[in-house]
Amino acid sequence: MKSMHTLATAAAATMLVASAAQADEMTIVSWGGAYSASQQKAYHDPYMANNPGVTIVNDESSAEAVAKLRAMDEAGNVTWDVVDVVASDAIRLCDEGLAMEIDPATHLAPAPDGTPAAEDFGDLLVSECFIPQIVYSTTFGYRTDVAEWGGKSPSTVCDVFDTATFPGKRSLEKRPINNVEWALLCDGVAPEDVYEVLGTDEGVAQALAKLDTIRDDIIWWSAGAETPQRLADGEAVIGSTYNGRLFSVIEEQKQPVAMLWDWQVFDLDGWIIPAGLSDERKARALDYIYFATDTQRLADQAKYISYGPARKSSAPLVGKHAELGIDMAPHMPTDPNNAKTTLLYNYEFWADNRDDIDAKFQAWLVQ
Repeated sequence: MKSMHTLATAAAATMLVASAAQADEMTIVSWGGAYSASQQKAYHDPYMANNPGVTIVNDESSAEAVAKLRAMDEAGNVTWDVVDVVASDAIRLCDEGLAMEIDPATHLAPAPDGTPAAEDFGDLLVSECFIPQIVYSTTFGYRTDVAEWGGKSPSTVCDVFDTATFPGKRSLEKRPINNVEWALLCDGVAPEDVYEVLGTDEGVAQALAKLDTIRDDIIWWSAGAETPQRLADGEAVIGSTYNGRLFSVIEEQKQPVAMLWDWQVFDLDGWIIPAGLSDERKARALDYIYFATDTQRLADQAKYISYGPARKSSAPLVGKHAELGIDMAPHMPTDPNNAKTTLLYNYEFWADNRDDIDAKFQAWLVQ
């Protein structure tokens, strides 16, 4: 029979091995689908190749990042190392002390010509805790073979609300952001007045009333991959999602789907590092961030998905798709042909008003 000392020693050794294995894992949270795949190829795989002792574990919880980080902080157990969030969520997390501040001069790589990171990212550094990766847009895709449309195609975002001319199911995100902006635009509010109107109770009610007109035709989505799948399956005839997801279903999968760029909503996406990490985990997360947000890495992501890199120095390096061999620049939301009508997402507005409008939207959903 083994002695208690031997058993205790074995147990301690097992705990040390488990602890070491955990220390070698870095949990990176993102959005899944084609987007996470582009990060895997452009960032994660090269980083792990350079750091053989590190294993990156992907978590696809970015849509719930704020709520989950709040809960982790409350429990005193932060299990994520690097988190991909939209800019407005980064502002909220920074304001609440749930994300660590980043010093561009020391934590981010300069451009190849020596330009400081702060200058290279410029105005896209919208929060002291946020390192932008991409400029993307939320926009619409539609089936090109809908018999009931009689050969017509949607040409404006307001065609989404025209179920008489363009009958069929709409796939919309199950949150107010973007939906309420489009609803107000298509209810006669001038683009420059959208956020002023939306800042009032009456404005939110107006937007929800407009959405009510197509409520019976809406299928709600929570993950960005859902709309492309619904369009491919014919479950929906038109739907919103991120432009890179639509690029994937159109160019990579060759589905009968086309882009509707009208009033695409420009937004930023990037990294935060949760506050409260151990010194070891914080150092590793910062090392990853320094690598993954340099000029070449951001340009590399554009080989796999049609999002514009956030660094000025990366833009000239954007070339052809790594597998399709097509020029990527015309597929970027920032291309002049695609950006004739754009709405700039108001980060500060949503950071200040998200919880309130979310509550009104959820109440409307269950009416």
